[in-house]
Amino acid sequence: MQGLLRTGFVALRRQALHPPRRALATRSTFVPPPQQTTPLGRPRRRERPFEDDFELDESDDEAEANRGPQPPASPSFYSGRAAYYDQLAQVESAVTHTRSALKMLQLLPLPAFAREALPKRPAIWKSAREMGADLGVPMTSSRYRTLTRLLGQLNEYLRIASTAGCDDLAARTRNLLSLFESSTKQANLTRGRRKTLYVDHLGRSYTFGKRKTSTARVWMVPVARPREDLDVVDLEKVESLDEAAALLTSQPDRFHEPQIVPQSAILVNNIPIGEYFSVPADRERVVRPLKVAGYLGAYNIFTLVRGGGSTGQSGALAHGIAKGLLVHSPDLEDLLRKTKLLRRDPRMVERKKTGRAKARKGYTWVKR
Repeated sequence: MQGLLRTGFVALRRQALHPPRRALATRSTFVPPPQQTTPLGRPRRRERPFEDDFELDESDDEAEANRGPQPPASPSFYSGRAAYYDQLAQVESAVTHTRSALKMLQLLPLPAFAREALPKRPAIWKSAREMGADLGVPMTSSRYRTLTRLLGQLNEYLRIASTAGCDDLAARTRNLLSLFESSTKQANLTRGRRKTLYVDHLGRSYTFGKRKTSTARVWMVPVARPREDLDVVDLEKVESLDEAAALLTSQPDRFHEPQIVPQSAILVNNIPIGEYFSVPADRERVVRPLKVAGYLGAYNIFTLVRGGGSTGQSGALAHGIAKGLLVHSPDLEDLLRKTKLLRRDPRMVERKKTGRAKARKGYTWVKR
C-alpha cells in the first residue's frame, strides 16, 4: 500500500514540475485571420495614401534626428589628426590607382635604362610648417617624411604618364601634386642654374669674379689688329676727281694711314692697373690667366671692382678674366681647370671667437 502511494506521489510531483508542452499548443484560443488573395493567388497589398507615406517619412527623419549623435564622417576622426590621415589616405589611393593604370597600360615595371631616359621633373614640396598650417595639424618630421615619400612615388608615375602620352592620367596626377608643391618652386629651380656666357655683337664678353668679400665685373674685347695688306691711295697718282670720288666711296680706309692701336690695356675702375695696384704681386695675380693661356696683350680689359682689399680685388679680377678667356676661347677649358683658375677660392676670413682678441689670437696673460 505504501509503495502505491509513493508511486502516485512521484507521478503527481513530476507532472507539477514539468507540465506537458502539447497541452498549451492544443488549448490555445488564437485563430489567424483569413488572408485576402488576388485572383492570381497572391496576397493583396494594403493600399495607403501618399499623405500617410509622407507623414511616415517625416516621422522617421525626426526619429533619426532624436536618436542621438551621428557617427563621424571620417574613419580617422578619433585619431586626433583626421585632416592629416584623410589627406594621407587620399594620396595613397592616388598612388595605388595610378600604379594600377600604368600596369594595365604595360608601362610598369619600367626597365632601368628607360627610367633614366625619362625627362627630369624635380619636385620641391612645401615645408613641414607650411603643410602643417594647410592641414591644421602639427607636422612632425616622421609624418612629413611619410607624406613626401608617397608624393615622390606619385611624381615618378607622373613622369612615366607624361612621356607615354596618357594626358588624362597625367593631368589628374599633376592637379593633386600641385597642392603640395612649393610656391617658390620656379625660383628654387633657377637659383643654381648658371647663366650662359656669350660674346655680344660688338665682340665683348661680360663675366663676374669673386674672391673673399670682393667682386669684379669684367668686360673683355679683342684687340683690333691693323690691316697690314692695305695700300694707301696716293692722291698724286689719281688722274681725275671722279676716280678719287669712286675710290673714296668704295674703299674709304685707303685714304689715310693705318692707326696704331695700342696692344692692350687693363683698366681697373677707370685707372690703369699699374696705378691701381701698387704691389707687384697683385699685378702678377691679375695677369696670370693671360700668361697661362698665352693671350697676354690680346684683349682690352675694363673692370669694376668693389669691396675687400687689394688681395681680394686682384683675386676677383683674375677669376673674372679666366672666365672671360673661356668665353672667347672654349678650347682653353682643360688648361684653365687644371691650373684651377676657373675655381672660386672658397677661403674666407675666419670669424672672431668669444674670449679671444681675434679669430685665434689670445689675450696676453698677466700674472698680477
